[in-house]
Amino acid sequence: MVAGFSKGMKKKLDLVRALLPDPEILFLDEPLEGLDPASARKIKDLLLGMKENGKTIFLTTHNMYVADELCDRVAFIVDGAVRLVDNPKELKVKMGKRLVRVEYIDGDVKVREFPIEGIGRNREFLEVIKNHEVRRINTEEPTLEEIFLKVTGRRLV
Repeated sequence: MVAGFSKGMKKKLDLVRALLPDPEILFLDEPLEGLDPASARKIKDLLLGMKENGKTIFLTTHNMYVADELCDRVAFIVDGAVRLVDNPKELKVKMGKRLVRVEYIDGDVKVREFPIEGIGRNREFLEVIKNHEVRRINTEEPTLEEIFLKVTGRRLV
């Protein structure tokens, strides 16, 4: 009966079948592949709720945005060997540039970067945020995909 189902419907059916016995440990391979954004969001929320309730979920994915959002720890595996294991947020801090990037208006749009160390005492930074309309301010951190490429020297396929 399911032969005529779309890829997304088959993926949802597989997930429902995996969840029926209410497992304490769940292994999922690319659980969001083929899903529309609304269905993917619902499944992400479901998995996050399961995680909050003490379930252990092993997730394999090539989608680093999914890994970043759902995982407490990620492992990069290349040719069957684990190259790196850590918390996604910690990886970004460890491998980031340690800069604050400010986009502001001074006649036209300008961008400046400042070292994060001592940012509250950096006179140039303070001058920019006090005297100009700030459009955007953020730390410069790599994505998990950029970290993967740096650690493995490979592109995601």
